[in-house]
Amino acid sequence: MFDTTPFAAQARATAGMLRDPATLAKGLLFVGWLRAHGVPIHNGVRPVRADGAERVDALVWRDARGQERRTACDAIAFGLGLRSETQLADLAGCRFRFDEADRAWLPERDGAGRSSVPGVYLAGDGSGISGADAAELAGERAALALLEDLGRPVEAARVKELDGRLARIAAFRRSLSAAFPFPADWADAIADDTMICRCEGITAGAVREVARSGQAREMNRAKALTRAGMGRCQGRMCSATTAELLARTLGTGPDGVGRLRAQPPIKPLPVSAGAERREVA
Repeated sequence: MFDTTPFAAQARATAGMLRDPATLAKGLLFVGWLRAHGVPIHNGVRPVRADGAERVDALVWRDARGQERRTACDAIAFGLGLRSETQLADLAGCRFRFDEADRAWLPERDGAGRSSVPGVYLAGDGSGISGADAAELAGERAALALLEDLGRPVEAARVKELDGRLARIAAFRRSLSAAFPFPADWADAIADDTMICRCEGITAGAVREVARSGQAREMNRAKALTRAGMGRCQGRMCSATTAELLARTLGTGPDGVGRLRAQPPIKPLPVSAGAERREVA
């Protein structure tokens, strides 16, 4: 396992993660399981490239001292943070803001889940990454907010309890972000011939070119010129990479290049699904 985060950063953030000892213990258990089964864990690394022709043969990476190394393998699982599914909130007209912790544009909401659109309430990973426990609690809190707004009585003690538990999870999330900071410089190392949009076959070089030429200074313009984000996934797989590449080329942060506008359908459906519904009707 290769971790881009230096071990020192994780150690410094441990005190903050003690606010949720159960979740911290679970994470330590996973790490312990890997070590007990002989899985090496390398911290502070940077991936360089994947070698192979028809399929991957090896991962080339740079260790914490900057030395390039090669590890033979037949598969690579690559994770670069989690992304919220915000398309429903976007189509509902909710106002968005850039969130530094998620490094993404998220719909605005208050502590109870109220969005900027009256009658629209947000909860769970569709409005920010906080995990399954937080999603369940936020869903209940949003339901109570809805009842409050309808003038129905709600249990004040339960509201207070939910707010407290959500606040503790939010504090843990901030510590987790400090322990595993996003490697903002990773986009610089992506080779121009690396395919970043698999749906449309768009390379990193194509995105950099429209930025350097001055044709695109924001995401939707880059999408129109390169087709990155126009495929089946509607940018779910490539929008974060495209934003990072565009921002680094323009010398700004991802908040400076905007966000892709959501397009219906939210999830692709086969034509047969519509046909079956018409038959039932």
